[in-house]
Amino acid sequence: MYQPLADLLRPQTLDQVYGQEHILGTGAVLRRLIDSGNIPNMIFYGPSGTGKTTVANIIAKQTNRTLYKLNATTASTADIKDIVAQLDTFMAPNGVLLYLDEIQSFNKKQQQSLLEHIENGKITLIASTTENPYFYVFNAILSRSTVFEFKQISAGAALQAIHRAVKFLEERTALKAQPESGALEYIAGACGGDLRKAMNAVEVLFSAGDPKEGTLTLTLEDAKAVTQKSAMRADRDGDNYYDLLSALQKSIRGSDPDAAVYYLARLLEAGQMQSACRRLMVIAAEDVGLAFPQIIPIVKSCVDMALMLGMPEARIPLGDAAVLMATSPKSNSGHLALDAALADIRKGKGGDFPRHLQNVHADTYTMEREQGYLYPHDYPNHWVKQQYLPDELAGTRYYEYGSNKLEQAAMQYWQGIKKP
Repeated sequence: MYQPLADLLRPQTLDQVYGQEHILGTGAVLRRLIDSGNIPNMIFYGPSGTGKTTVANIIAKQTNRTLYKLNATTASTADIKDIVAQLDTFMAPNGVLLYLDEIQSFNKKQQQSLLEHIENGKITLIASTTENPYFYVFNAILSRSTVFEFKQISAGAALQAIHRAVKFLEERTALKAQPESGALEYIAGACGGDLRKAMNAVEVLFSAGDPKEGTLTLTLEDAKAVTQKSAMRADRDGDNYYDLLSALQKSIRGSDPDAAVYYLARLLEAGQMQSACRRLMVIAAEDVGLAFPQIIPIVKSCVDMALMLGMPEARIPLGDAAVLMATSPKSNSGHLALDAALADIRKGKGGDFPRHLQNVHADTYTMEREQGYLYPHDYPNHWVKQQYLPDELAGTRYYEYGSNKLEQAAMQYWQGIKKP
């Protein structure tokens, strides 16, 4: 029966697990917990292919616990009841170690069905999720569990695993592999930190190769073919999608054009052009704003061009927009002013409009004919002092001029006009 290479080479000891030294290295907390044999309820959080299932298998092996595996996407409460029925029997004399994959797919009732048994220790829960557990796992489970984050595998760690896979396949096939320069390194980078994808790519290269005289050439072209799009994690329902959008905005806000185009490229490669367009327009107003207000119609034009052109040409105006904003002066003074005003409104502050700001047509229905409104265009510099905020908020300042050149020039202009 066929067994995937990733499963054949699944690590059997913690020392064979790649890329998680921060939790499994010598002296790390999870490593010490496993070595002690006193395993608490745990939640493993991280991307696919980073070793979560493998570590659960190793824990079960080292602690001599009966291991049950459920995938929350297909399992039900009945499956949990079947496991509970095994407790205190010869099938599970030392209790059960339950590995629940994709726990975020369980609803509240299903998650709560575990509570009694994980509290008394008869079931030790190891749940895994690719989504942020603090958003997707209910508090009752979280409060009884310790969360460990599995990091995306680095290209260097992935390359070590790939060399191990190549050596294994050489021994199994009796072929001598000759990777072209950069072929294995390309797989290590393009797998996106997912060792399972890296193993699959190596297996496909061996299976589809054309050996000659006992030698199998692993070409860079084939490596690119078997890893295309594999590094793109941007599922609209997943954390990674929002992480990408956040990284794009924070890179532009931080005035780093290199990071900006990198994260934009990842979104485009993942087929999320419309999401990238929306986020670029938000950035124009939120992060560049009044420091360069012309940026707003410029970015809107770039987005309109992109939506009209479609990919791959759309990347050109979108790249221009990202670099232009990353290298522009920044100001968030406009939206901070509005947020401050919104906060006061939500607190109930305000009151009636000043009489002189009311609609002039209201005068035809009242005895109070004269509003007392002063028309600014009738005065020097098109300005005259009068109150605009409600009486309760008179004198309140929401807007503070930003430190950029444009807003400072505006501040000096109005200070000269409005001076007492």
